[in-house]
Amino acid sequence: MPEISIRGLEVPESPIRKLAPLATAAKEHGTKVYHLNIGQPDLPTPQVGLDALKNIDRTILEYSPSQGILSYREKMVGYYEKYDIHVNADEIIITTGGSEAVLFAFMSCLNPGDEIIIPEPAYANYMAFAISAGAKIRTIATTIEEGFSLPKVEKFEELINPNTRAILICNPNNPTGYLYTRREMNQIRDLVKKYDLYLFSDEVYREYIYTGSPYISAMHLKDIENNVILIDSVSKRYSECGIRIGALITHNAEVRKAVMKFCQARLSPPLIGQIVAEASLDAPEDYFRNVYDEYVERRKCLIDGLNRIPGVYSPIPMGAFYTVAKLPVDDSEKFCRWCLEDFSYEGETIMMAPAAGFYTTPGAGINEVRIAYVLKKEDLERALVILRKALELYPGRIDVQR
Repeated sequence: MPEISIRGLEVPESPIRKLAPLATAAKEHGTKVYHLNIGQPDLPTPQVGLDALKNIDRTILEYSPSQGILSYREKMVGYYEKYDIHVNADEIIITTGGSEAVLFAFMSCLNPGDEIIIPEPAYANYMAFAISAGAKIRTIATTIEEGFSLPKVEKFEELINPNTRAILICNPNNPTGYLYTRREMNQIRDLVKKYDLYLFSDEVYREYIYTGSPYISAMHLKDIENNVILIDSVSKRYSECGIRIGALITHNAEVRKAVMKFCQARLSPPLIGQIVAEASLDAPEDYFRNVYDEYVERRKCLIDGLNRIPGVYSPIPMGAFYTVAKLPVDDSEKFCRWCLEDFSYEGETIMMAPAAGFYTTPGAGINEVRIAYVLKKEDLERALVILRKALELYPGRIDVQR
């Protein structure tokens, strides 16, 4: 039998989805599973988007332009203006989710063997996209004890070598919920400028910032305008994960020209998804206000509840709707598996994402989990009760001093 490709062997399993078969089996045995593992909001999609879907009057569901429907891109210009991001429609390329935007950015900007510096823990699929592009990720460690803040510039410069081509950030961050400060963004800007690097900036959670600190987009940084590639998506903004609509935005015309070749090769982004996403731009302000207020309440509920459980610690996330929590366990993946395979409390259990899958450094995150607070407060409160019970009974519990 022919061998599997090296890429196929090296691409890591998703820590977010790898335990899904265990959750399915638990449900088949009658156990209710609280899904804290995946950033799938339970809040409703904007009604204007749903109405656009229900009222499609086309007689043909045709290919859209490879760069996306013009009317949608023109409407997005106004959306970005609200965040002081000044682009035109030609600088916006619509992609099949933010994932394709990351992949096409890597494929267009990186050669095989090129290196990308990424603070870790980081969104696990970046590794898969880098392997697909033949690139190598070099990680710079952040720690839960320091709230996942960026280390000093010298730590970055220790990694920079002739193969270094880019820095990638996610701001606000998935999986930590960390929000980069102006000082940190300026630090990154200076590195990008000094070494003439690309800056890939994944900013899909910009709506969810829970601090008085300003949102600093990579597109706000001066003197590196042609180095920045912005990654975006409607998945979390409008609870539209399933329509698979993202965007790649850059002032760099040569990068856009290269990206368009990949866009043409895959023909077009989803037509129906673009129709829904374009209509969703007209969602009323109270939609966003209600969603934001709900996440504020959920964040408080989860973080307060986690830090009341003996041996558990979570810093306060300042953005997105995730946190990384340290647990008093020997191995968080074993614990997460045990919760699904061998444990239930009053017929219920929880599913979390082992955080080690968000690190590339061996052994890092071994006792951490990523938790998404995308469930209503009542469900989060119940999940916290179940987590406390699970930790009391888990045979691999390790008592630690906090």
